[in-house]
Amino acid sequence: MRIIISNQAKEPIYEQIVTQIRQHILNGELAEGEALPSIRLLAKELQVSVITTKRAYEELEKEGYTDSVVGKGSFVSSQNKDLLKEKQRKIIEVKLTEAIEIGKTTGIPLDELVEMLQLLYEEDE
Repeated sequence: MRIIISNQAKEPIYEQIVTQIRQHILNGELAEGEALPSIRLLAKELQVSVITTKRAYEELEKEGYTDSVVGKGSFVSSQNKDLLKEKQRKIIEVKLTEAIEIGKTTGIPLDELVEMLQLLYEEDE
């Protein structure tokens, strides 16, 4: 599992970890039941605080992507990947709805919003 931390990113380090592990799970790179690296090992590999990785793992468990077993570690949850993707789609819908509402109140036309979305989406590629 490869995780890249960026000091220039706007999101906190723990969120970067959560986002990348979530993506590995949704892409099938991390299989159901597969063990994640220990909190200490991941912290050492990423050269970040153990508290940061602990927070990331807690967030993943809260979102239903992982399960933790006392004394054994964290494992990819056995939840249906389609259900997990649907949860992500719902979050996207909520955020896009917020963007649309802001666009409407400031008079930004739909085609301009679509262009912004496309530019931002392609920016990471």
